[in-house]
Amino acid sequence: MMSATRISLPGDGVAMVADAYGDPAAPPVCFFHGGGQSRRSWAGSARRVAQAGYYGLTFDLRGHGESGWASDGDYLLEAYGRDVEAILAALGRPMALVGASRGGQSALVGGSRHPDRVRLIMLADVAPHIDDAGVEEIRGFFRASEAGFVSLDEAADALHRHLGQPRVADVSGLAKAMRTDGERLFWHWDPRTTSQQFLHPPSEGEALVAAAMRVTTPVVLVKAELSEIVSDESVRQFQALTPHLEVEVAHGVGHMFTGDHNDAFAERLLRHLTTYLPL
Repeated sequence: MMSATRISLPGDGVAMVADAYGDPAAPPVCFFHGGGQSRRSWAGSARRVAQAGYYGLTFDLRGHGESGWASDGDYLLEAYGRDVEAILAALGRPMALVGASRGGQSALVGGSRHPDRVRLIMLADVAPHIDDAGVEEIRGFFRASEAGFVSLDEAADALHRHLGQPRVADVSGLAKAMRTDGERLFWHWDPRTTSQQFLHPPSEGEALVAAAMRVTTPVVLVKAELSEIVSDESVRQFQALTPHLEVEVAHGVGHMFTGDHNDAFAERLLRHLTTYLPL
């Protein structure tokens, strides 16, 4: 199996840690995870594109995993977008951006400002207008995580109960996504990232609408058929803002379909990379 090299690039005032796969001289494909996840969620897809000849980079978002925590506590979407812009500047050549949920929002906001460097933005169940009822389920997961957990089993129960993920039989893998504080286990993110003020505030929608209107780079949306976040109406509104938007449907899955097993997503991605970021 292709191994990763841990690298660090400058974000907007924070260090952005990534796992890098493949040839550093090849065209970069940058992956950004959803809120509460880590760079490991895109490992399968990054490894697959690297095998095809690209340079796959999976980043921890600010306040997540090994990337820096915001000293000023800024976890608004615009801050995540500025991190993406800093990565674009650091890599300094044409690339593709791929993101799920919060990571997709970040890619759209930051990438839309640099059509000279971004050849493709591919989004996993992300749209400017989202269903707030669906966001409430995610808020519930964050609330359940605030006090930490006494065991990995309790953490696995929270994932299953609030995010609809299958209950994992072997919970040992969750240890990589957690940190210890005293006698309790906490997810490996800055608790401030899950504050109510950062979960779907009005400014988030404004930033996404502006980005959707501004973007000229090819944009592909892979909508989860059973999404609780992105509705058919959300897609229609996105298409009105971004007329060149391409839409595909991932059948039989919900919003968290890019959790920790997203290798199938890579095959869709590679088809578009062949068109927009050819080797």
